[in-house]
This record gives sequence, structure tokens and C-alpha cells, in this order.
Amino acid sequence: MAEPKFVPKPGQVDYTNIRYAPVVNVVVAHGGKILLVKRSADMRLYPGYWNNIAGFLDDDRDVKDKVCEELYEELGLSKSDVVKLTIARPLCQEAPEYNKTWLVIPVLANVKTANFKLDWEAAEAKWFVPNETRSLKLLPGFAEVLAQFF
Repeated sequence: MAEPKFVPKPGQVDYTNIRYAPVVNVVVAHGGKILLVKRSADMRLYPGYWNNIAGFLDDDRDVKDKVCEELYEELGLSKSDVVKLTIARPLCQEAPEYNKTWLVIPVLANVKTANFKLDWEAAEAKWFVPNETRSLKLLPGFAEVLAQFF
């Protein structure tokens, strides 16, 4: 499935062609492991890279509400599946290949369950011990996000 064209809802900002884009980058943790997803080949940005759950901060909603929305959309996890959310220090990450500067809000989401259901954005997913991720083709800047929590 090809990535659908983004059509902003009322109150949403379309960051497709804007240089600076705020995003949330959610490290999902359960039982001492973290969940990484391999981005679908159909994704416009970073296809085939391993990452965690991410999304644009493109409306006026609270960061924690946006995290819960992304967890539901991409993994089928409900707000009641989330035990704790921890927000870390924001990061600035340059992406010259996309003419973007990502303003990243890292969040650690401890969840109650290891069960999830992927949406079209991910080709696969796997639980890892954090130090096992070093050998993967990681999204640029992801190691920096991970270092804030582990």
C-alpha cells in the first residue's frame, strides 16, 4: 500500500513542505524490552529503517494525548494499555536528504502488554533489549533518542 496523501484535518498543520517540523518519537517499553518497527517500503520518509513509533505534532493537542493517538493508530494500543509516559529533553536533528530539521520530543511509553497490531506504516516489528538495536539500520537520530532513556 502506498503512503496516502496527507490531507490536514481542521486545525492541523501540513509539515510536508515546511523546513522545521515538530515530531514525537515514542520508545515503547514492556518487560525490559523495547518495540521497534521497520518502516514500510511505501513510506515517503526513511523507508526500510527501524524506528519506534513517531508522528508529527501537527495540532494543538497535548504531547501525551498525541502519543496515545499514535500508539493507537500504529499499534492498536489503547490509553488503558499505557502504564506511564516519560517525556525527555527535546532534540534537534538535521535531515538534509529531506530538507528538514526535526524538532524531536522523545517519550518513553511503558505499556502493560506485549501484544500489538501493526498498521500499514510498518512492514514488521520486534521486541529488543535496548543494546541489541546497535546492529540495525536505525532511523538517523534514533540512538540519540534511545540514549535519553537507557
